Amino acid sequence: MGGSLLAIALGGSLGALSRFGIAQWIMLTWPKAFPLATFAVNLIGCLIIGILYGLWLSRPEFAPLLRQGLFIGFLGAFTTFSTFSLDALRLMENGESLMALGYILLSVCVCLLATWAGLTLVR
Repeated sequence: MGGSLLAIALGGSLGALSRFGIAQWIMLTWPKAFPLATFAVNLIGCLIIGILYGLWLSRPEFAPLLRQGLFIGFLGAFTTFSTFSLDALRLMENGESLMALGYILLSVCVCLLATWAGLTLVR
């Protein structure tokens, strides 16, 4: 348990710092109204989770602590959109296309509504 917590904490720290660094660099390089920094971080996170998941499937001996540090820690802090995308993809791969579509639409719409509601509560 202690090793898992340390792996997740270390991965989370590196993920958060990576997100900040990439976002800062993008915002300084391409200052536009479109949220390119968030989009780029989400895209990079999705690419990384796809690569890591593929490696994990082909190499089940992939160390559990490393997996936890990368998936839960690093990518959890870097972007949760990568996990959302993997969940949706796995539903599609399992033949649950309608559920995947519902999950995608529900997640985006309800979470957007929740963000608006939270902002409205404090305004």
